[in-house]
Amino acid sequence: MSARDGSERFRRAKRLRSSKDFSRISREGMRVAGRSFVVLMADQRTGERDAARLGITVSRRVGPAVVRTRVKRQVREWFRRRATPLPAGKDLVVIARSGAAHASHAAVVRDLEGALDGLARRAGGA
Repeated sequence: MSARDGSERFRRAKRLRSSKDFSRISREGMRVAGRSFVVLMADQRTGERDAARLGITVSRRVGPAVVRTRVKRQVREWFRRRATPLPAGKDLVVIARSGAAHASHAAVVRDLEGALDGLARRAGGA
């Protein structure tokens, strides 16, 4: 499929865009820290049961703009190509740490999958 048909796009419905949502997830969500990322997950607001949404935060401490953009691109790629998609009604925020600047794509995938496994264990145990 070509890129023009939109099959691989990171659609607006799957993005967290408002600072209100980021703040809510930071307040209410479960948090797991990995080597290169901190991952937070929370349920969507009451009444919403949309597809899982992703928000990405990469501060200037990670590196210059080129590096920050590459990290965000790798996280979006991981989110789009997950073998088992997140359940509907979940919001996920990924906060990059400075170690993400030098991580390969395989390391990014490994770290994020490990963080999601940790969140699943916490949710199952709670």
